[in-house]
Amino acid sequence: MKDRYLKLTTSFITKYHAYDDEELDKLRYGLEGIYLSVTKLIIITFIAIILGIIKEFILLLIFFNIIRFTGFGFHAGKSYQCLIFSTLLFIMLYGEFSKTLLISVGMICLVPLAIYAPADTVKRPLPNKKKRKIRKFSTILITLIYIILIVHINNYSINSMLICSL
Repeated sequence: MKDRYLKLTTSFITKYHAYDDEELDKLRYGLEGIYLSVTKLIIITFIAIILGIIKEFILLLIFFNIIRFTGFGFHAGKSYQCLIFSTLLFIMLYGEFSKTLLISVGMICLVPLAIYAPADTVKRPLPNKKKRKIRKFSTILITLIYIILIVHINNYSINSMLICSL
């Protein structure tokens, strides 16, 4: 299915503009990323609808994307691994945990985020040192804000979503 989408989309785009091989590779890479992201989002959204937690899922998605914007995140080796991991985080970890546990987990999450964020990849490196420092600082700041929110908010659902997003 993915290959068919890439073939159809690439042929449609190249019908109107000529690209060299390097540009075509970049185009295919971007289209594949879009396809995989949209497919995973549809599957996880469908599961959230079935479980009746669509509002919570949307809020979790917002929290997750705020921190992912600066820190990028963990990258699974295969798309199906990403789907399984994402599904577990976005759907299955929805629950009630003690505030002490959530704060502790938040502080534990702060360590790898401070060390590894932003998490670039081989295909998408971040060579600009200034941007890297800004993203690292932003990721740490967002993590601390999430932990502070957990301390001050007395809503188990929101607190769990904040932790899951980290």
